[in-house]
Amino acid sequence: MTATRSIHADSKLCPAAPTKGQLIMTTALPTGQPPARVAVVGVGAVTSLGPTARDLWEGARDGRVAIDPVQRIDMGGFQTKIGGEVQVVPTTALEYPRPDGHRERALDLALAAAEQALAPLPAAAVPPDRLGLVLGTCNAGLLSAREWLRRDQVGEPADARLASLVTPGALADALAAAFDLQGPVLAVNTACASGANAIGLAADIVRTGRADAVLAGGTDALSDIVFAGFSALESLSATPAAPYSANRDGLSLGEGAAMVLLMSADLAARHGLQVLAEVAGYGLSADGHHPTAPRPDGTGAAVAIRAAMRSAGVRPSDIGYVNGHGTGTPKNDPAETKAIQLALGGSADQVLVSSTKSMIGHLLGAAGAAEAIVTVGALAEQVAPPTAGFLSRDPDCPLDYVPNRHRALTTDVALSNNFAFGGANACLVLARPGARPAPPVPLTDSVVITGVCVVSPAGDGLAAAWSAYESGRTVHRLVDGVRQATVDLDPEPYLNRRARRRMDRLSVLSVVSAARSLEAAGLPPGTHAVSGCGVLFGTGTGPMEAMERFVRPLLQDVRVPADPGVFPNTVYNQAAGQVAMHLGLYGPTSTLSTGHATGAAVVAYAADLLRAGMADMLVATVTDTLTAQVARAYAAGGLMSTRADAAPADGRLALAEGSVSLVLERRSAAVARGAVVLGEVAGSGLSSDGSRAGGWDVQGRGLQRAMLAALADAGRRAGDVGDVWLAAAGLESADRPERAALTRLFGTAVDAPRRHAPKIVLGDPMGVGPALCLALALRTPVGTPARSALVNASSLTGSHVSLVLNLPTTPWTELRGATS
Repeated sequence: MTATRSIHADSKLCPAAPTKGQLIMTTALPTGQPPARVAVVGVGAVTSLGPTARDLWEGARDGRVAIDPVQRIDMGGFQTKIGGEVQVVPTTALEYPRPDGHRERALDLALAAAEQALAPLPAAAVPPDRLGLVLGTCNAGLLSAREWLRRDQVGEPADARLASLVTPGALADALAAAFDLQGPVLAVNTACASGANAIGLAADIVRTGRADAVLAGGTDALSDIVFAGFSALESLSATPAAPYSANRDGLSLGEGAAMVLLMSADLAARHGLQVLAEVAGYGLSADGHHPTAPRPDGTGAAVAIRAAMRSAGVRPSDIGYVNGHGTGTPKNDPAETKAIQLALGGSADQVLVSSTKSMIGHLLGAAGAAEAIVTVGALAEQVAPPTAGFLSRDPDCPLDYVPNRHRALTTDVALSNNFAFGGANACLVLARPGARPAPPVPLTDSVVITGVCVVSPAGDGLAAAWSAYESGRTVHRLVDGVRQATVDLDPEPYLNRRARRRMDRLSVLSVVSAARSLEAAGLPPGTHAVSGCGVLFGTGTGPMEAMERFVRPLLQDVRVPADPGVFPNTVYNQAAGQVAMHLGLYGPTSTLSTGHATGAAVVAYAADLLRAGMADMLVATVTDTLTAQVARAYAAGGLMSTRADAAPADGRLALAEGSVSLVLERRSAAVARGAVVLGEVAGSGLSSDGSRAGGWDVQGRGLQRAMLAALADAGRRAGDVGDVWLAAAGLESADRPERAALTRLFGTAVDAPRRHAPKIVLGDPMGVGPALCLALALRTPVGTPARSALVNASSLTGSHVSLVLNLPTTPWTELRGATS
């Protein structure tokens, strides 16, 4: 790969490549019981076909095209005038904090769809702390971000309520609060694959017993910003999209939300709930090819399809229907066709394939969820919905695309494909209830950490961060009236100037960080040794630099040509795509954004994927950049310290930026290659306060549930914990509940765990914070043998993640060398 020629060894930010070292204790593994069947028991959707999931299915089944002239947006100057616009968003009594006169349409759509999906659930059937949420979105609160920047541009006062509606994690927490969901709450941001990825992750949460039921799906709203971006890429069709057809010339954008309610089939039976379908499995992969275009030969997408079938225990001949990604663009449709042919082999000639996007447009982050609901309908009624607008066959698309009229179907199993910017691929396997054997038992293994890299304001590498923390040397200073700290990083020789030309700073930091973590693990980036490695990326605030660069000119005049070089960077997963492209990583990929809990959520998800055998190795990279607008948003909420002294004690945050990357492996794979094991991710726990008032439960009960769940997952007790790495960052309103939870769990005895609060010294790097704490925990001086470390993480809107680490008894300097 030419993109990897600039990757060279560099010991500045990370420890040197490993030598053989002492391994650590292994946690107890599952006993090999068959995983739970995951049932779809509720569906909800709001699309241009109507305000319900029934409208979506019946409209898609009948081939009704609902892509019309857009009424809500001034379409002057765009490549098209049409889209799949929702005409009326269903009203609901549910509310959320917002400025007067402003509504976040993406959240309104999600609330309406979620209310439908939850309707079949009997009252008190699932306790709130056992009911979770995984929300997929591409643009999240883009309309709120647009309004924030507009007000800033005209000099209006900042309103923190606008900023609180911008990020994916904030939308997920608001949705959870509206329905009092206190189980795991996560936000997935794999661009146009988000909805499918969210459903797959939610199914994992149910299978592993982390929740009894999970609401999952996606939401995105149309805006002039989105139309400007796709127009700049020359991707839009002036007429309704005609996927797979020779007359296709681009995609049609749409909007909406789609949600499904998942639970184990056994629990559904106990409550007498109708099972609509089963989520039998899912697969993820990275193209590692281009910021916006798919890999032309379809090999990347085929990996995701094969992985989905493998996890579900189905063969190509079992697949009777594929709800295709089917965007209608010249490059996407042939690439998907090749992927289906590669994955299904000779069975591809018999399978029926159709595109729901031909009728409602491309719903971006909601697409995968809406198309999963259509696939559920197809299995239930044994009808393959059509591909509308299909006029003539394309030699590059030779499959049966069910042109224009639905077709009778005879199958128990179907696929739903979704592929995205940044080369993120996701595929769901859906099955008729009880028609297939339970998915195969995965070959479980423990998960270990073999490489680490820290990029922080403290200086080069983990050693610098540890030194600053250990000595109490603060690295933040007063800038524009608030305390903050930024990173000074030279990306050479990892990324030369040409490679960086169209990359934002979020991606640059992520590529360098991920590359150095692989080198620290003894794995040369860009080689065959890492080709099967996946990328799990996390960011708390997201691509705000790129968002501002793209949006500000459009606020002056939306008719001016938008910048096609900047637009791809506005999606949250673009950094993950850049990591995959530059380092040659083609395994499972996903992006999470769960506010200040993101770093821990990414590690927890990575560990679960590895335990389940989805990959042997993953790079977990978490990055946030601190822009003037990000600092302004925190300051508007009264969250940032204004103290001039080096150790602020005014009950507020000193913000920082940075990137942390960890190489995680299945223990068997790490041992086989003679890797040094730095620690073991032994368990994780996730919960939410689900507070309609916003913020945290003042007693810290949500965080306590997360800690208890992590300990149980690791097979450990409170007395086994020697160190706790706190979520605390100096914000007293959040730190106080954590202290209360810790006191209840560990007491105040002299042998209680040591408490570490590095973010108070080093600044709070937003979503990176938990990963920074985890990296520092690996360097903790050796204490009592066999005592674990607990890492806590909390978002500012009430989601919590705790991790349990088992640490080696060998001193760090012996494991990694004195220069680390």
